[in-house]
Amino acid sequence: MIQLPRSTFYDRAGTPSSPCLSDARLLERIGCIQDALSGDGYRRVTRALQAQGYGIHHRRGARIMRQPGLGIQSKRRFVRTTDRQHDGPVFPNLYRNRIPDRPDQIWVADMTFIRIERGVVYLAVILDACSRKVIGYALGRQIDTQLTLAALKAAGIQRRPVPGTCIHHSDRGCQ
Repeated sequence: MIQLPRSTFYDRAGTPSSPCLSDARLLERIGCIQDALSGDGYRRVTRALQAQGYGIHHRRGARIMRQPGLGIQSKRRFVRTTDRQHDGPVFPNLYRNRIPDRPDQIWVADMTFIRIERGVVYLAVILDACSRKVIGYALGRQIDTQLTLAALKAAGIQRRPVPGTCIHHSDRGCQ
């Protein structure tokens, strides 16, 4: 048995079969691999480097990929339905988080999206702030003014509020 500390043995032995790369050279190799395997994270990139004969630990690969932002880019899991950077008029907030004491006093509107097999559809909803019930909605393929107006029209047909007594509140989206 050899009376030698393990760290000394591995330090002296090295790994002659694997070429030692500087971080800059390794960064070039990672860039080439990511061109071919776009969207892969540090584990797959490290395995690809190891398959090419480079002795690299996955932690070093992760550290190098983290520096210039070569890591995997997360996909957006939501669709933005509100655009506050529009040229349309901005109306004052009449709602001011008041708690309504009767139905048809404050209607709250919002939009969302629903993923389907062939993409997304958009849902515009109008809620009564007092009862929190859906009083109007519209479903469409495009997020536009016609969709929100269809939901408002459906709510108006169902509830028929007295003119001048109902506040319609929504976020400041362009729709």
